[in-house]
Order: sequence, then C-alpha cells, then structure tokens
Amino acid sequence: MQANLEKDMHIIVCAKQVPDTANVRINPETNTLIREGVESIFNPYGEYALEEALKLKDEHDARVTVITMGPPQAEVILRESLARGADDAVLITDRAIAGADTLATSYILSLAIRKLNAKPDLVLFGKQAIDGDTAQVGPGVSEFLNYPLVTYVKSLKVKDGIFTAETVMDDGVDVLEGKLPAAMTVVKEASTPRFSSLSGWVDAKEAEIPVWGVKELGADLAQCGLDGSPTKVVRIFAPPVKSGGIKMDASATSSDMVNAIIKMLEEKGGR
Repeated sequence: MQANLEKDMHIIVCAKQVPDTANVRINPETNTLIREGVESIFNPYGEYALEEALKLKDEHDARVTVITMGPPQAEVILRESLARGADDAVLITDRAIAGADTLATSYILSLAIRKLNAKPDLVLFGKQAIDGDTAQVGPGVSEFLNYPLVTYVKSLKVKDGIFTAETVMDDGVDVLEGKLPAAMTVVKEASTPRFSSLSGWVDAKEAEIPVWGVKELGADLAQCGLDGSPTKVVRIFAPPVKSGGIKMDASATSSDMVNAIIKMLEEKGGR
C-alpha cells in the first residue's frame, strides 16, 4: 500500500491587511497612505490564496498556517483565516519593520516562514496586494527561501509530492508540473473564498495568536523597515478625475455622427 505523501503537508499562506481602496487618501507631505480613519480589509488576492490552501487541506489533511506582517490590528484577518479553517496563525509586528518596501517585507516574511518550518511544502501568496499593486513580495520570498516560483496560479493539484498548476498568461493558460516545495501566487480566477462558520468564529475568537518581532525572528536591523528598503517614493498622487467627455446626440443619424467625429478630429489635429 502506497503511503500518503501529502498527509504531513504544511502550507503557509502569507496574507495582508490593506486599506479599502475605495477610501484611499494620500499625505501630500510624506507621500504615504493615510491609514487613520480608513477601513481595513483582508487583501482579496490573499483570500484566494487561503482558499487554495484550504482546498488542499480538505483533500490531503494538510496543515495550514497563515502569517501576516503589519500593525497589531492586522490580527483581525488572522482570526478570520482561522474561522475559515486555517490551523495556525502568526502576527509579525514591530516598529522596526515600519515603512518596509517589498524587499524588506520579503526578508521578514522569509524569516518567519523559516521559524515556522525549516522547509514547508508550499508557500502561497495572493497575486498582489491592492494597496501597492507591485506583485513583488511572492517572488521576493521565493528568492530568500530559494524555492521555485509559480505565478498567476488559477488551479492547483498535488499528488505524491508533485504539483500541477494552471497559470493565467496573456495568451491563454499554461500547465506546469514540478516537485514540492514551491512558492506560488494565486489569482482571483482560482476559486471563490469560503465563508466562515459560526463554530469557526467561536474557536478563532479564543485562539492564541503568537506575536513576533525582529527579536524573535533574529532579524538584521539593517535589512528591516526603512533602513532595509532601497525603494524610495519620490512622489505619489491620486489620478486626476476625468471629465465626462463629449456626448453625441443619439437622435442623429449614423452618418451625421461620423461627420461630427471627423470634424472634431480635424479641429484637434489642426491645433
């Protein structure tokens, strides 16, 4: 009888709490997001990554751990993850990591992953965070861990230590196979995140969530926070509100509208 190679699979999901992008405001002096008074949410792409991990847990009895790096209030999305079915959660918070760019963030997350498990089977990320939109943290962590990287995953299967992933490309879908361990980023086409149960919330509310800082991680302060961030934001601004454009009379004939458009283009071209 063949042994179940996935029974002891450990999947780590890196999640993030982000400001609701509908209410984002920017400090014109510091060029940073104003987070005070802005509702924070579970980064949607991180929810898709968590769902892929939970599907593998359902199929293979895998263990799922969710970690997040952020302020103390980011604990909320960890409890939500536990309520949905994750087994463990860890909060990474420390003033020394404030202002971290994607490189410094990747460094801290990789240390946390190594502390959790020297060699986890799978590390999952959302495709990107909706506040930064860089899509760099997943690849950055994979580099620190020296893990093969698969991006834009829409479907994932694991059998006998081999993964099969469908990835969304500009010209279609690619199917990739490889050996675990691996790091992957997940897109929204993967699946619809499940709802948490009432009993899940009861257990999540009582769960003890470890809190780690740079001391617990043994981090090099030179690679943390602003000091460890080579990326410098020179200027950031909200895009200007677009005008309503030019409206054409719907009662006009097609030929009249075409002639009006041609005339408008000729006038603009002659300026």
